[in-house]
Amino acid sequence: MSDDAHLDYDFMMQQALRYLMRDVLSLVADIGDAPGEHHFYIEFLTGAPGVSIPDHLREDYPERMTIVLQHQFESLSVDDEEFAVTLWFKGREARLEIPFSAVTSFADPSVQFGLRFEPDAIDDNPPADEAQGASAPEDDDATQSDDADSGKRETDGADVVSLDAFRKK
Repeated sequence: MSDDAHLDYDFMMQQALRYLMRDVLSLVADIGDAPGEHHFYIEFLTGAPGVSIPDHLREDYPERMTIVLQHQFESLSVDDEEFAVTLWFKGREARLEIPFSAVTSFADPSVQFGLRFEPDAIDDNPPADEAQGASAPEDDDATQSDDADSGKRETDGADVVSLDAFRKK
């Protein structure tokens, strides 16, 4: 091994955890529904490269969006780089395609499991106010969250694993 080689453990750990999320979603896609009481909150950057969402959703959620995969989702498909799913927002069907690199958190509150990810890519022109946003109706399987500055995220009591706790300061 050369002297200038560097093992980026943070990056490697992030990738391993993204693969875990991919494997969970692949299992759900294979069986057609989340097993038992499992359901998933997935937050992603709407402006990240490769994210494909309808324009009306991009207008409503210019920075980040949290979707819930529980009862009302269809056509979940997963490959090595991204997942796609059909959800309904205020009665309107929407197909979302989300690269795993755009995901900032993944949680399964039914078993108090959660992960946070460092974003791989951020939109070049983020809005000035990170705290703006709105929520979809509660009966929809999709909600939005822009509370990155507050440090608080509602995950129904899920413990969220952040790699920052293990980083050398």
